[in-house]
Amino acid sequence: MTHDTAQSTKPRVVLLGLGAMGTALARTWLAAGYPVTVWNRTAAKAEPLRGLGADVAVTAAEAVAAGRLVVTCLFDDASLEEALDGADLHGRDLVDLTTGTPGQADTRAVWAEKRGARFLSGGMMAIPPMIGVPDAGGYVFYSGPREVFDQHASTLAAPLGVRFAGTRPGAAALYDIALLSAMHGMLAGITHAFALVRGEEMPTKEFAGLLTSWLTAMASATDLMAEQIDSGDYSRGVVSNLAMQVAGNRALAVTAEEQGVDFRLLAPYSELLEERLAQGFAEEDGTGALELLVKGS
Repeated sequence: MTHDTAQSTKPRVVLLGLGAMGTALARTWLAAGYPVTVWNRTAAKAEPLRGLGADVAVTAAEAVAAGRLVVTCLFDDASLEEALDGADLHGRDLVDLTTGTPGQADTRAVWAEKRGARFLSGGMMAIPPMIGVPDAGGYVFYSGPREVFDQHASTLAAPLGVRFAGTRPGAAALYDIALLSAMHGMLAGITHAFALVRGEEMPTKEFAGLLTSWLTAMASATDLMAEQIDSGDYSRGVVSNLAMQVAGNRALAVTAEEQGVDFRLLAPYSELLEERLAQGFAEEDGTGALELLVKGS
């Protein structure tokens, strides 16, 4: 079944799941000279990879038996458990790139250990076109036993950059989702901004350039926020205090009404700042609103 040669020194990669991401991963490992065994529930998706030199397993269990490093890139956590039902994981290193929550990864690590496997969870900060393109900036968070990560880091780095997120299994998913959450908040603001100016004199493309420049300049605020959070001093380095921010946000809400734009995308954040101000923290930065988000604070 295998295409290993006596000269091959690279470890075999077993990959379960050949969606757009899984297929891109498989192609990159093959191009880098790694022996690869693939399995997919819909077998036809594996055939193009066979032509590139991949070994195609009929079942997930057969694929798992082919090598120590088993990478899963499936639809969800439930599909992972279903695919590996009946597979012998003893002595395997299971690296899960399936999108899930931190809690699911923590639970899956215990599940894998009971079945004799070491477990790494991955959080992918990339889309399929970034795979195998170093300059694209994509990478994967990995979390779990450091020794497992160190052993496989060079192999895992072939398709995408790697970043160790910590020993908690769910850490990779947590940092992944934290970054995605920030992205969604940014996109909410961008959507609101375009809604405000749609139909005005300035061409949309011209405004888009201004929007990109402004957001890029403002992104540096994250460094100050991190310092404030670590020190617990939300008045540290304040440029625009909470009282000023709340006043400004009220103008945002009125302008939206004047323009006939629903304020629902920005309202939750504005309400949070209003609540923090009402608690008496007028001289703080807006970072202090974090204390209202964290349950038990």
